[in-house]
Amino acid sequence: MAPALLADLINLDLSDCTDKIIAEYIWVGGTGMDVRSKARAIFRDPFRKGKNILVMCDCYAPNGEPIPSNKRYSAAKIFNHPAVKAEEPWFGIEQEYTLLQKDNNWPLGWPLGGYPGPQGPYYCAAGADKIYGRDIVDAHYKACLYAGIKISGINGEVMPGQWEFQVGPSVGVSAGDEIWVARYILERITEIAGVVVSFDPKPIPGDWNGAGAHTNYSTKSMRSEGGYEVIKKAIKKLGMRHREHIAAYGDGNERRLTGRHETADINTFIWGVANRGASVRVGRDTEKQGKGYFEDRRPASNMDPYVVTALIVETTILYEPSHSNGNGVVAH
Repeated sequence: MAPALLADLINLDLSDCTDKIIAEYIWVGGTGMDVRSKARAIFRDPFRKGKNILVMCDCYAPNGEPIPSNKRYSAAKIFNHPAVKAEEPWFGIEQEYTLLQKDNNWPLGWPLGGYPGPQGPYYCAAGADKIYGRDIVDAHYKACLYAGIKISGINGEVMPGQWEFQVGPSVGVSAGDEIWVARYILERITEIAGVVVSFDPKPIPGDWNGAGAHTNYSTKSMRSEGGYEVIKKAIKKLGMRHREHIAAYGDGNERRLTGRHETADINTFIWGVANRGASVRVGRDTEKQGKGYFEDRRPASNMDPYVVTALIVETTILYEPSHSNGNGVVAH
């Protein structure tokens, strides 16, 4: 089919001839990371426009049980716990990703088989010799805004060809919904552009930053007067369950969490104020105001946001450590 004719059909406005709309159903595939959809939680469809919609789904087996990749089901149960609902958990997720050339899987803008200059001038930069793929990033930003996703910013990252978008503040399970739909929209836009998007946490070995999904988090108690003490208690709980969190924070994260490139070592839990090398970072404003939020810097870029947000809530709100043996229990 001729490209012009195909474009005309894709952009066909149906609103003048029918009240029907197209609903694009999105779900998480069997690998737990691939996003799939078919035309048949609702967002406006930035590709078909009009009254058409994107629908984030969770999937079930014929017997009614959630399939293994349906992490939304378990997350929703945690977020519906009375103690969790009372705390109104907010999340802001910083999703990093890398744009790759389709034919060779090498970062966009990098010389074929070679490397650009060392890191330093690329972070939040401007200029054709420092920034690659801004048209894709801007298109994604606007498409997410059109869809109704709470996307709150974008920026070029430390490694050239790597970018970040932020979603939030979002409440409860909706944070996972919005990240997954934003990822789907990004996959669609890079498909149109003939570029590959990678969520690998360390796409290029060596002296290059990895890609994470820093997760900013607060509860009603943390946002209220005296909240800094609540934050410190929550961080202490996170430290007690460090291994459980690392196991759930994405595949290949050991290649990223090395203690270098603005990370803490994967086997060590440390926290600090304004410390980019910490597992968990507290902002100076939070410390100064005595309330606010903190940032869990451990999640990898390929993490499942349903898993990460639910686990943070479970540990900080429902988990009760035992003083006798260091273990603890989770309230149900």
